[in-house]
Amino acid sequence: MTSVPQRISREVRLAALPAGLPTPADFTLAEVPVGTPAAGQVLVRNRWFLVYGGLRTLLGGAAKDTPMPTPRPGDTLSGPAVGEVVLAPPGSPLRPGDTVTHPLGWREYALVPEAECARTDPALPDPVAQLASGSAAYGALTRVAGVREGDVVLVTGAAGGVGSLAGQIARLLGASRVIGTTGSPGKAGRLVAELGYDAVLTAGSWREGRGSGNSREAYRAFAGQLAEAAPDGIDVLLDTVGGPQLTAAVDAARQGARFALVGALSGQLAAEGSGAAAPTGIDVYRLIVKGVTMRGYLDADHPGVRAEWTARFADWLRSGRIRLPLTRVSGIDRAPWALRELIEGKRFGTVVVELPDHG
Repeated sequence: MTSVPQRISREVRLAALPAGLPTPADFTLAEVPVGTPAAGQVLVRNRWFLVYGGLRTLLGGAAKDTPMPTPRPGDTLSGPAVGEVVLAPPGSPLRPGDTVTHPLGWREYALVPEAECARTDPALPDPVAQLASGSAAYGALTRVAGVREGDVVLVTGAAGGVGSLAGQIARLLGASRVIGTTGSPGKAGRLVAELGYDAVLTAGSWREGRGSGNSREAYRAFAGQLAEAAPDGIDVLLDTVGGPQLTAAVDAARQGARFALVGALSGQLAAEGSGAAAPTGIDVYRLIVKGVTMRGYLDADHPGVRAEWTARFADWLRSGRIRLPLTRVSGIDRAPWALRELIEGKRFGTVVVELPDHG
């Protein structure tokens, strides 16, 4: 295998375990020589990597049963990335110049096990679309919630990477009314104007309640707006938030409602704690009498969903029936700030760091 000319790769490392929500001061930018691939490895130059809220839970150090590794001080962060193959082992189906997805983002160059690389789907009009979180939204709405014609669907955290696609997917699957939640009026306006939500609620967002008293107030505010937006109740919930919003959604459930739980931002992005727990109160009696089903969704439990989603996503993008809200942040040095801004609710849709040509 030909070695790559000596280059330097920059990567984002955890400098210290965060005390609460992570800040840019908890990270450091390190420069390391670009290594030569060993047997079974591929050298990839990253072009984009995903910034995702779930990283906060991993950084808290208390996460259990997660598919992603927990970083320790000195470790390089990781996460979904799209890059270009620079070197591949002899006999590999991958070739230099191939565009691939892999799990080693947060660095400019990555030595990736060949088995963890997958070519991007050429049907997608933009390779960065591979980083969209639509597979989780699509899988939850088709495998768990089973959206039907005429359903009233509630999507919590509608301006995030999952929610910004979930509302559009629900409509394409036949929902008659799609309601979202978000933390700011500005985002609410964009969700209605750009992504086709019928109504977006902001009162009682997960950012507004911390203590038990505030949580009750957040519940009452949100429940009132939900009753106004869906006076006859909801058939489907795609929940990325938990907290008072989940409590109120249970109270608004119609007979036979189906709830798919995808995230828990009320705990993941709370200022206190490690981000590894998101407790809330639920009326179990209502679950019983209304015949509500509630189930968590993980991509890993549904191995065929990602390919199915990618095919449909590509078709919907090319035909203009779906939009990918995308925030691009340029330069690896901006990655810690992008994470902080995502946690603070200052970003819209899928957030990626774009790595310009660095030689």
